[in-house]
Amino acid sequence: MKVTVVGAGAVGASCAEYIAIKDFASEVVILDIKEGFAEGKAMDLMQTASLNGFDTKITGSTNDYSKTANSDIAVITSGIPRKPGMTREELIGINAGIVKTVSSNLIEHSPNVIIIVVSNPMDTMTYLVHKTTNLPKNKIIGMGGALDSARFKYRLAEALDAPISDVDGMVIGGHSDTGMVPLTSHATRNSIKVSEFLSDERLQQVAEDTKVGGATLTKLLGTSAWYAPGAAVSALVQAIACDQKKMFPCSTMLEGEYGLNDICIGVPVILGKNGIEQIVDIPLSDAEKAKMKESAEGVSKTNGLLEL
Repeated sequence: MKVTVVGAGAVGASCAEYIAIKDFASEVVILDIKEGFAEGKAMDLMQTASLNGFDTKITGSTNDYSKTANSDIAVITSGIPRKPGMTREELIGINAGIVKTVSSNLIEHSPNVIIIVVSNPMDTMTYLVHKTTNLPKNKIIGMGGALDSARFKYRLAEALDAPISDVDGMVIGGHSDTGMVPLTSHATRNSIKVSEFLSDERLQQVAEDTKVGGATLTKLLGTSAWYAPGAAVSALVQAIACDQKKMFPCSTMLEGEYGLNDICIGVPVILGKNGIEQIVDIPLSDAEKAKMKESAEGVSKTNGLLEL
């Protein structure tokens, strides 16, 4: 199993590290445009192998896509990160050109690759890959929902004063501060709805804190977060590489599901060796349906800024 990570910045390097530590891939290739940067990150990570007990081979390359040949899965993290005060949508002009070039180069050397898009605005970048490549829809996946759901579970555990292993919850919709739809009605603690433990007001606060999770970290760090995004990507890669049939909310092309068409947005999917193997239809409350529709309108508006 060969995995390529394009972009050796904090998110890409964290993703490569988590994949290597889990030891399910034979090779991870890190690619970057900055001379020597990916090679340095790869060497640094390989020097942890004996300490962390993994045998995955990690190599780095400066913009040489031939090194990515025959990749089974490729992750696109490249692009400019958010700065404090920036929205994900403000990144579209620069990142669209980068993602289009990267995806084309990846497919040239790995025509059967499964692509996971991380670059922001993530739903629109996922849509761009659909519109500018010939890959089947099941092989193009946007990462955001897995990360947003992890942040949701963190906030739920905090509110419940419970271990996070007790908590389950999911965020669907667009990967933006206004587009996320945390499904509080479906969230549970050991199969018991969290509404049995938390007031409506507290649950609403959890949802709002989740939606601005990325912006909160950007303000604190001065740039985008990287540990949780890297872990979220590695979980998706592992689910595909190991054919786990796990359910994650991911940005995928909808063709009538959830009443939406010609849009990539976060919904629950089953991930296995073929990428997205099933889109899961779950019941939503009227309020959640309205929020999902509003989220889709926002994503479509951002998509309209693309030059396809």
